[in-house]
Amino acid sequence: MTPDPIENPLRGTVTAMVTAFEEDGRLDLDASRRVARHLVEHGSTGLVVGGTTGESPTLDDGEKIALLEAVLEEVGKDVPVALGTGSNDTRHTVELTRLAAEAGADAALVVTPYYNRPNRAGLIAHFGAVAEAVAELPIILYNIPSRVVVNMPPDLLAEIGRSPNVVAVKQANDDEIGPIGGLELLAGNDSGLLRCLDAGGTGGILVASHLVGERMAEIVRLHGAGEGEKAAELDRSLDPAYRAMSVTTNPIPVKAAMEMLGICSGTLRLPMVEASDEERETIRRLLAEVDVVLP
Repeated sequence: MTPDPIENPLRGTVTAMVTAFEEDGRLDLDASRRVARHLVEHGSTGLVVGGTTGESPTLDDGEKIALLEAVLEEVGKDVPVALGTGSNDTRHTVELTRLAAEAGADAALVVTPYYNRPNRAGLIAHFGAVAEAVAELPIILYNIPSRVVVNMPPDLLAEIGRSPNVVAVKQANDDEIGPIGGLELLAGNDSGLLRCLDAGGTGGILVASHLVGERMAEIVRLHGAGEGEKAAELDRSLDPAYRAMSVTTNPIPVKAAMEMLGICSGTLRLPMVEASDEERETIRRLLAEVDVVLP
């Protein structure tokens, strides 16, 4: 009997969720639940917790699993929830991905190993080991050379995608947005969402959707309905929101905006620091251009 194919559960307007902290830097699970509920009520069709926007480098594995469990309990019946499990240590990545599967994650987002700069053979072996270890869990590759230095070109992504449970790629290299054989394509940058959809993609894992999620969801809906011009017009109108999220290093701007909206604290863990007064004013001004009024 042929097993059912493993599908990508993350499509549409998926948000890479911020992680809420107490003022003293402790994990704030109640506020994280509140963030998750806010996102689902404002257009998010899925969530990724413990990713770059969630400050994964400063979360330990216990915190990541606790965060995943809290968000699953809050919204897991409404939308799929994935955990960022990638690291530059294959053994660690395998173990955290196993823990994510045991905790009930709908998928794992696995970033390219960073700093140690594996070659092509190493990348194939790394992702192959993760996929084989948790064969029933959908794996989404995350290609973001601006942060990890290593780029995974489309032919390499397609080769890694031969594993049955490697189902999609979050493509944050805007120079290589295009179809990749055997994998669903997800935008990795807010400004690349429409280009990704035009290339046959099924959505994006986004940041500005914390603030304009319903309108980003409408871009996806319009595009899918064949109303490309309307989708493009709406996408252009949201450019100030996209730029607001890039005023300084992500997730500093989105954390500042969420604090100004009263949804969670803007506290970050070092080496990330909170937005300066000047940066906050720029974020406030740009978001006002898209009718997101911050106190």
